[in-house]
Amino acid sequence: MPLRHATLPTSLGDLLVVADADGLTGIYFPGHWHPPSADSIGLAVDAASEALFMELGKQLAEYLDGRRTVFDLPTAAAGDAFEEAVWAMLREIPYGATTTYGELAVRLGDRNLARRVGYAVGHNPLSILVPCHRVVGASGSLTGYAGGLERKQLLLELEGAEVVAQRRLF
Repeated sequence: MPLRHATLPTSLGDLLVVADADGLTGIYFPGHWHPPSADSIGLAVDAASEALFMELGKQLAEYLDGRRTVFDLPTAAAGDAFEEAVWAMLREIPYGATTTYGELAVRLGDRNLARRVGYAVGHNPLSILVPCHRVVGASGSLTGYAGGLERKQLLLELEGAEVVAQRRLF
């Protein structure tokens, strides 16, 4: 199948979803900080006519309703070697857990890579599926989210992440 995109309605807003023959290559919120260029999303299709987009919609609805904690969809996002390493670590963050940019940098072997990690996290093209919302600031603060901090907080609250629970105590 050729590169294609559709609009997928969700409770978080209408998502721009992109896929190629190998799987999903992008999921973008309205007002996304780093949206794809128009020439990189392929043909416009109806989400209801594409099995992959329909399954994504089903799994996202289950996740947003609190009935799903893991996604089972083919993905094919492409980045450089560093981005791919960071995105692989994001996939390992369990549902309801958080980590920091610095912790990810340490796992990569150098705490000084935290800003570069932040850049890679911010450019993750598969929002929610590759859970970049689970990365917080060193103090546990909600920092940077390409889909907006309100959505990040909502996703973390949905998952019952400890950082959000602690934040509500004050």
